[in-house]
Amino acid sequence: MIATPPSSLAPVFLDVDGSDIAVRHSDGSTPGIVWLGGYKSDMLGTKAETLSDWAATEGRAFLRHDYSGHGESGGAFADGTISKWLAQSLAVFRHFAKGDQILVGSSMGAWIALRMVQELRKAGDAAVVGLVLLAPAPDFTSDLIEPVLTKAQKRDLAEKGFFAEPSDYSAEPYVYTRALIEDGRNNRVMAGPIDTHCPVHILQGLADADVPSSHALRLVSLLPADDVTLSLIPDGDHRLSRPQDLDMLVRAVGDLAKRGQ
Repeated sequence: MIATPPSSLAPVFLDVDGSDIAVRHSDGSTPGIVWLGGYKSDMLGTKAETLSDWAATEGRAFLRHDYSGHGESGGAFADGTISKWLAQSLAVFRHFAKGDQILVGSSMGAWIALRMVQELRKAGDAAVVGLVLLAPAPDFTSDLIEPVLTKAQKRDLAEKGFFAEPSDYSAEPYVYTRALIEDGRNNRVMAGPIDTHCPVHILQGLADADVPSSHALRLVSLLPADDVTLSLIPDGDHRLSRPQDLDMLVRAVGDLAKRGQ
């Protein structure tokens, strides 16, 4: 009998503050793996699918979801903020994750992961035993977008409440709202030392045109030096979805999973 791969199963939905959040969850051994995608990404992307297949082979628990306005979840993308997507991620984590977990965050998902650790720790929850961060983009609204806003973009934010930019990854433009940018300031994690209380492995491409490697290096400088690993990929871009990138991702997650057992 051939097992049905998790991604081919219909998602279940969790209502979070009126938004139907699409979730795929496979039971298995711990530490489980929790995938947190990037801005305008969904849970059926190449990296998430690769980790899902690996986790199934390992018999390891795997959890992923789409933020509101993304993928199969309900809600409008333009209504999303870091606070809203963080609250949804915490709700999914608390509802589905059992036992120790490793958070794997890609781009904006790395920001969500770092904020999740802060909020979980604040609530006395020490279930996160490792972080793998790919092309991490914490504080991207304040550090990578606001400093380079053009006069036209500032005008659109003031008058329309948003501005749109062509995307290299989609036919539709990326929309950045005033609410997203203002809320981002309230969720900054790189304003001082970051105590994750767990090992961190960062994968960063040196050919990343969206999040410069200097951003990852600054993040590393704020993390505990004795428990952070930085892997720089000379020709890696922002997606880090080539076969060699995916192999490195699986190795990084596998290594942390062994440490957490």
